[in-house]
Amino acid sequence: MSDQDTTAVREAEQLARQGSFDAALSRLEAGGDELATNQAALYIKAVCQRSQNNRSDALETLKTLLSVNPDHVRSYQEIGHIHVAAKNADKAIQGYTEAVRRDPAMLSSWRPLVTLYRMVGDAENQRMAEQRVIELEILPEPLVAVKSALNQNNLQSADQICRSFLKTNKQHVEALRLLAEIADRAKIIDDAEFILESAVTFEPEHMGAQFDLANILLKRQKFEAADKVADELGQKYPDNLEFKLLRGATKLGVGDTNGAISIYQDLVRQKHNLKNTYLLLGHAQKTAGNLPAAIAAYQNLYQLNPAYGDAFWSLANTKTYRFSEDEISQMNQYVDRNSTSEIDKVHLHFALGKAYEDGADFDEAFSHYQRGNAINHGLLKNQMPDIRKRAERQKSICSSELFMQRQDVGYPANDPIFIVGLPRAGSTLLEQILASHSQVDGTLELPNILSLARRLRGRAVPAEGEDPQYPKILTELDIEYFTRFGEQFLQDTQIYRQTAPRFIDKMPNNFLHIGLIKLILPNARIIDARRHPMACCFSGFKQLFAEGQEFTYSLSDIGTYYRTYVDLMDHWDNVLPGFILRVQHEDVVDDLEGQVRRMLDFLDLPFEKSCLEYHKTERNVRTPSSEQVRQPIFSSALEQWRNFEKHLDPLIEALGPDVMQRYPIG
Repeated sequence: MSDQDTTAVREAEQLARQGSFDAALSRLEAGGDELATNQAALYIKAVCQRSQNNRSDALETLKTLLSVNPDHVRSYQEIGHIHVAAKNADKAIQGYTEAVRRDPAMLSSWRPLVTLYRMVGDAENQRMAEQRVIELEILPEPLVAVKSALNQNNLQSADQICRSFLKTNKQHVEALRLLAEIADRAKIIDDAEFILESAVTFEPEHMGAQFDLANILLKRQKFEAADKVADELGQKYPDNLEFKLLRGATKLGVGDTNGAISIYQDLVRQKHNLKNTYLLLGHAQKTAGNLPAAIAAYQNLYQLNPAYGDAFWSLANTKTYRFSEDEISQMNQYVDRNSTSEIDKVHLHFALGKAYEDGADFDEAFSHYQRGNAINHGLLKNQMPDIRKRAERQKSICSSELFMQRQDVGYPANDPIFIVGLPRAGSTLLEQILASHSQVDGTLELPNILSLARRLRGRAVPAEGEDPQYPKILTELDIEYFTRFGEQFLQDTQIYRQTAPRFIDKMPNNFLHIGLIKLILPNARIIDARRHPMACCFSGFKQLFAEGQEFTYSLSDIGTYYRTYVDLMDHWDNVLPGFILRVQHEDVVDDLEGQVRRMLDFLDLPFEKSCLEYHKTERNVRTPSSEQVRQPIFSSALEQWRNFEKHLDPLIEALGPDVMQRYPIG
């Protein structure tokens, strides 16, 4: 938008505030053509039209605005205002309800809802709206603005308002909770943990701060600490069912899967927050390997909430479930409705992709995978770091010379086995095979190496054109730090282990930090789980991840990521010869025993037949492949991508000729 148009919008807004509605509309009409689709201009125009009692024109203007941006929250509130003026209570309620659904901090919509619910005799919703008004009115006005900005995913504005408020209210616990939520949403969860620990220190009995802290500790996989906080909350407030729901999650985290299931089943009997409870119960049953019970929980969930996409996606994500015609019809019924949220649409598209793929309708399946990915790509496109820059920095700093200069540093234990690789490359299968060995514990995708890398990167944002502190700091640190970091890694990960002398860390993104791993744990072992790029990338494209892995939502992005991965792993092979064992998924399928013996030789472990019978090993598995690794190997999945080959030219182009020559399409 030009400076002239910006000025026109600003002047029109000022005129509207003064009640000069004709003048405001004239100012907008005199503006440029771009104002015809400018959100701010359309909103001002609708407000002026409603104020002049031109309600039908105002609704048409808002219709145009919502076609430009369906998430423009104030448009829904304005629809409520228009229908209040027209004395149409039902339609006014619809408008305001949609506004508060999208922004629960919109006090100016909750207030009229109280009156409207009273008018129509809806006592239950009236009480709910009154409670929301009370909750928002007791908050300082700046914090209501922070909540609103968060609800509309404007993290920068939320952060600025919140920090400004905290300058003069340094120990305000509600402000600290909001600042922690901002940090969490920005994926700086170590900051969120620190902020919430401070809040609990300031007000030790503040149940909200304790609740938030337990949830952040869960995200950081500090399960025992989270379980302790959740237990304390449960002891203090035994009738609070949300705290029981939290305790179920922390019990699952510490490995007490049956305890978690028992809590969720009890909450289902009490009909508490069934949307969350059924979903968590299903996930817990799936983790425990009780697939029929998991399926029943997910089915109960979609019967309760017919448009709830995660119920259908969770069924699809078992990998073995087959949808009925009625279920496919229900998903199609809701996936294109305006009332269905964007997140629900994403889940429904991915589930429909799986349903149509199972029915061999590959074109329709690809259409749904593509549509779901497109929505997600739009929602998450600003959250994806530049993998190529990060890889190039690792290559420039972590050279042969660095490892020669620092060849005697680090903690000498050989306990850790790191399995790295792209999502859907077969790393869960390798973990299950190795965790079936008597001397190896399977754990989780541990966050410790990534957290250490963030610490080394520092909190300061580098100036434009400057590289971040990490990995350059690896050339500058005193050598005793590397020993300390390695020892700390073993101490911090002890909680995830059982009694075996070796253990697996399956965090796939550790491939970026193999240089750091070598410097702090020189006797660790790295296994590179590799799969043919077409199979790996397309499998990632049709997988909806709970969080992270933003690069998988575009064929071009995932192809670029794979190519960068291959290039960086080649670098590690060159500068750290013998430190990494590459295991090709297709080779494991073709010759399981040969590849098992090869891995065990690399790890200096004796052969055990249990590794060949990995599918009989009973352990909790929390990845999308959980059901697949509980079955013997089948080769049917290797070539599934060929059913979609005619749609995959953008992927081939992004992978580039070097990668495709290495992995030719036969």
